[in-house]
This record gives sequence, structure tokens and C-alpha cells, in this order.
Amino acid sequence: MNFTETLHSNPIFEVIARQAAALDVRAYVIGGFVRDLILKRPSKDIDIVCIGSGIDLAEAVGRELKVPVIVFKNFGTAMLPAHPDQTTYTEATETVPGSRSLGWEVEFVGARKESYRSDSRKPLVENGTLEDDQNRRDFTINAMGISLNGSDFGQLLDPFGGLDDLRRKTIRTPLEPKITFSDDPLRMMRAIRFASQLGFDIEPDTFDAIIEMKDRLAIVSRERITDELNKIILSSKPSYGFKLLYHAGLLDLIFPELLALKGVETIEGKGHKDNFYHTLQVLDNVAERSDDLWLRWAALLHDIAKPATKRFDPKVGWTFHGHEDLGAKQVPGIFRQMKLPLNEKMRFVKKLVRLHLRPIALVKEQITDSALRRLLIEAGDDLEALMNLCRADITSKNYDRVKKHLANFDKVERKLRELDERDKLRNFQPVITGELIMEAFGLKPSKEVGLIKVAIREAILEGTVVNTLEAAIPFMIEEGRKMGLEPVKELSMRADHSTTADSTSPESPQ
Repeated sequence: MNFTETLHSNPIFEVIARQAAALDVRAYVIGGFVRDLILKRPSKDIDIVCIGSGIDLAEAVGRELKVPVIVFKNFGTAMLPAHPDQTTYTEATETVPGSRSLGWEVEFVGARKESYRSDSRKPLVENGTLEDDQNRRDFTINAMGISLNGSDFGQLLDPFGGLDDLRRKTIRTPLEPKITFSDDPLRMMRAIRFASQLGFDIEPDTFDAIIEMKDRLAIVSRERITDELNKIILSSKPSYGFKLLYHAGLLDLIFPELLALKGVETIEGKGHKDNFYHTLQVLDNVAERSDDLWLRWAALLHDIAKPATKRFDPKVGWTFHGHEDLGAKQVPGIFRQMKLPLNEKMRFVKKLVRLHLRPIALVKEQITDSALRRLLIEAGDDLEALMNLCRADITSKNYDRVKKHLANFDKVERKLRELDERDKLRNFQPVITGELIMEAFGLKPSKEVGLIKVAIREAILEGTVVNTLEAAIPFMIEEGRKMGLEPVKELSMRADHSTTADSTSPESPQ
């Protein structure tokens, strides 16, 4: 198989070929780019292997293309970034005047062979041949190369039958799988990640080796494991990857909280659904609606506290009361353990886990404007994400039941939109602030200020008071008089007062 025409369509390969010839080294594009080219999948990363110095070749290509070269001397590699203006590397970067964006991230490395000690992930690296370099690759589908040399430019080099494995949709290691996984245990996660991303099977001997060697994953950093886990979560059908993790015995090592959801208990003939498989179905449902990694994490964690809240009631069967609140409390700990960001991403997931039953409850009861207002306010800008999660959470083998619930959700969403357009409650704050209350009654921060604020907030949520100064000031004065307070200052009802809720008073509700 020859890819000459394809390579000519991207000028960067001709530049690499020209500079390799000038340096008298042989160069090859290898790995994921070749795999994705054959699969007709988009790819933005190009890996170049040369028989010689990858750094020298990268610098020569960088000079011709007028792009910066990032050198990683400790690893013997160099990279041309896709977008030089966005580089944030700590390594020394040679900035080339008039540099431009390539649109591709191109990494260069000299061919090498590696050997490992059993107790370490740090390899002993030596210069090697192209065959040595292909031998150290993780899977046959990632060990294919294309020549960039004059005598055989564009020719596919496939020593391990990677092309046949692509056709068979099979993940297989180029060497004996135990050797491959012992060298880098993360490859066990990568095998499952590629299977999940591509919809491939893992060859039986390769999968058996994962099962046998799973404990060696303990020497891999949590950051690298989580990076692969996130890629599984971002698969088009992530449940497949999680089922492989479970059957390989890896899930218990990296995410025991999720595995704790598995199983069905029956008492007096009453059982509950298997919350592990339910969660995977919810994750798949969300994946059909959104590529947002953090919404998918919310799907994965929405029922995470069900094992801790499971109770059997002889009258109603199994209950999981409070699992949404306890689950929200567990989110930061799980994120910390997984080395996931503890910022607004975590807070987004925590909010969705806490609120995921609220829209469902609205479907089951007569919908009041008050309940809708409270949901609008608590969800804020994340309302659409919450509703996506809740729709995904409707799982049943009974199609008519699912259809009925989704129709009820349509009604809830329609009412939410109408109420939001009318009352503008998204990210709501009452117009009456703590400062305004203190000014009106001559008070300092106190319990009375907090009580008046709560009364005003509840009145607005119930719809008995409109969220305007004109309506809210008389209500505030009335509430104050109930506590024996009289206004000491006449307040303007113009909208020139602060509308930000006061946060200076320790007695004020947040």
C-alpha cells in the first residue's frame, strides 16, 4: 500500500523528506497518524521517527517552515507546535521571526530501543533501528509506518499485520502481550481506551494478559490513568470501555466507588435495578446528546451514593433517600483522588449530582410556579445541562414508559422557558439587599436583617411579590414592622440601589 498521493497533499511531509535527505537520515511517519489515515479519521498529531537525531531533523524543518522548535533534551525529542502563539512549555523554545501556525503538532524522535526493570517505569534507552522502534510500540495498529525517503516514499511499513488488525477491528500487541504490558502498564488502559474509541475487540491473548497483569498498574501515576479514563468517557459509547475495565479487573483498582454500584439485592421478592449498568446507560445517553466531559462525569457520578443510602422498606421496597445530597458531598473527594480539577468543573458536576432528582420530582407532581422558580434559580446557567442529564436518567426496557416520561419533561421544560422569559430569574438575586434593609431600619448586621431577606426571597419565589423595588420595598417595611421595626429613612423606589445580594452580614443567608 502506497500513500504518495496523500503525503503530497500536505506540504509538511515534503519538507521533512527534503531536510532528512539533506541530513542523510532516513525518516518515517509512524503511529496514530498512519492508523487514522487508513481509518479516515481526523488527526492533528504527526509522529516522525528518524534513524539518527530527531532533534536535528526537527530544527532543520523548523528553520525552513519558520516555526518554533520545542526541544526536550532529557527525552531526546523535539516538537513543532500546532499553534506557536499558544505554547506554554517550560522547555527552552526557539522563537523564529515571522513564525506561523502549522495546524499540526509534529513530534520528532530518533529510533530507539528500550528495556525496563520490573519495578520501574523508567526505561533504559538506546539508539536503535526502525525495527527496534516499531517493536516498542503498544499495539499493531500503532506500529505501522510510512516512508518519507526517496527510494520508497509513501510506502506502508507494517511488520506486525496492523493493517489486517484494522480490518478485523482488533487490538493486539506487536510483541508477546505480557512483555508489552510489563514495559508500560498504562498500555492496559490504552488497549481498552482504543477499543472504546474505535469500537474494536481486544484479541483474547492480549485481554488475558491484562487480567493477569492488572496489579502492575499500581506503579502508574494517577494523572496518566485519569487521562486514559477521560478518553474512555469521551468515547461515542463509553459504556463499552467501562465494561471492559470491569471484566479485566481494572475498574476495581482505579474506580471502586463506581463498581460498588454493581449488583441487585432481593428481599421478600422485591429487587432494585443494577445501578452500575443503569449508570453506564445514563452515560451513553448523555454521550448521544453532548461531548462535554464534565456533563459526562456528572452522569457517571449521579447515583454514586446509592450504595451508602440503600435501605429496604417492607411497604415500598428499596429506597435511596438522600443519595443526591450525599453524592454531591462525595464529588470533591473523588475528583481529588482522580487528580481532576477542583475548580468550577468540579462545582458544575457537584451541582448536577445534587439537583439531578429535582426535575424528575416536578414531572411526578403538579407543577407549581414556585417549584419551577426554585429550580431555575438553583440551576442557573447550568439548567440545560441539568435537563440533559435528567432526560438521560430515564432508562427503562419499557419504551412506552420512557416515552411518557420524556413527554412530561417536554412540559416541564416548556414551563421553565416561559417562566424564565417572564420573570428573568436565571441567576436570580433579590433587589432588596442586606445593605438596603440596614439603611431602611438603621440596623447593623443582625438576625433581623437575615430574617427579612429570607422573607423577601420566599415571597418572590412564591410569586406574591414581584422582584422590583416598587413592589419589594413596601413588603420589606411590612416584614420589619412585624418585628417591631420602623423605617428610619424613606427609600427611593428607583432602580438605583445595589441589586447584588449582601454578603457582608454573617447572619445573611447565602
